[in-house]
Amino acid sequence: MMAVAAAGFGAAAWCGHARALPLACAFPALWAFAPSRVIAAAVSAAYFLAASRGLPQGVINFYGTDLGVGIVLWIGAAAAFVLVHAPLWQSRPGWESAFCFGLAAFLMSVPPFGIVGWAHPITAAGALFPGWGWWGLGATAAILLTMTTGKWPVAAIVVAGFWAWSAAHWIAPSPPDGWIGLDTRLGSALGRTPDLDQSQTLLQRVREAGAAGARVVVLPESAAGLWTPTTSGVWMDGLRGSDITVIAGAAIVDREGYDNAMMEISAGRARPLYGERMPVPVSMWQPWLAWTGQGGGARATLFANPVVESAGRRVAPLICYEQLLVWPVLQSMLHSPGVLVAVGNDWWTAGTNVLAVQRASTQAWARLFAMPLVLSFNT
Repeated sequence: MMAVAAAGFGAAAWCGHARALPLACAFPALWAFAPSRVIAAAVSAAYFLAASRGLPQGVINFYGTDLGVGIVLWIGAAAAFVLVHAPLWQSRPGWESAFCFGLAAFLMSVPPFGIVGWAHPITAAGALFPGWGWWGLGATAAILLTMTTGKWPVAAIVVAGFWAWSAAHWIAPSPPDGWIGLDTRLGSALGRTPDLDQSQTLLQRVREAGAAGARVVVLPESAAGLWTPTTSGVWMDGLRGSDITVIAGAAIVDREGYDNAMMEISAGRARPLYGERMPVPVSMWQPWLAWTGQGGGARATLFANPVVESAGRRVAPLICYEQLLVWPVLQSMLHSPGVLVAVGNDWWTAGTNVLAVQRASTQAWARLFAMPLVLSFNT
């Protein structure tokens, strides 16, 4: 029954609505009060599998493979979550259990386990304490720890009270003045091949946004495709005569692999703005290629460039998969950015709630730190 309850809370909390995230605060109590380590492992697995239920279908969409491959990757990711939580479970709930849960939560926030640290309950901070910043993060951490002790009813009442207040006053974060994120619906074709017609179509939308008053236009991951001198010339020529700055996703390829990047483009110049810290494991980040002397995978810089400068603002950038993790956004927030920019090429999430979860997570972080938010996705 506890595993069933964990699955229910995992599915409901990660349904794709930011205001539902506080339901994840129930997980620590279910884990701590499990009657045995085996049940604690089952609770952990059920919570994670329910929260990440879109993964198998996403794998099918991306690779064009059968369900079995998706299930293997899904279970593999859940195994890391269980591997952290099951050994740290304590037989008697209390402050020792709270310490152990805190350690598990920390391990799932940073590499290496944090690389698959999806569905982290700390993300609920933005839905409970919007605008509180680091104080709200600390308050949420205290609630999660208290949920593993005999004082859990008090913590649950606190969650319910702040949740009700926040939900009643919820305002979705918006972009700064003069900034806009454009969504596209180009499917898997976006950025896959050199396509001048596609670039011209995107540039036309950028110019229309500029005519409507936008000074900075954000386009999805991969929008500029494979970055070459020719690509650079096409985009700069397309912006000639305007003062618009475009932030667009692109792949910068070299002999060892490639950077999944954001480019900053204007009429006068184009430059790499940001390299993704954590690309999607297996499909993009393939470290075993380097170990075997091969190349071709996306680089993971892990802790590099947490904040970049663009159009006079300090930008916290997040590309696709990073929006599901904890450390990239918190590392960026340590540097006091002025705007959060989140992009993705999410055509492969069709038929799943993965994109909705990405949006909800990013909105929650933006609300926690009272941060303007620019979103741009391809579906």
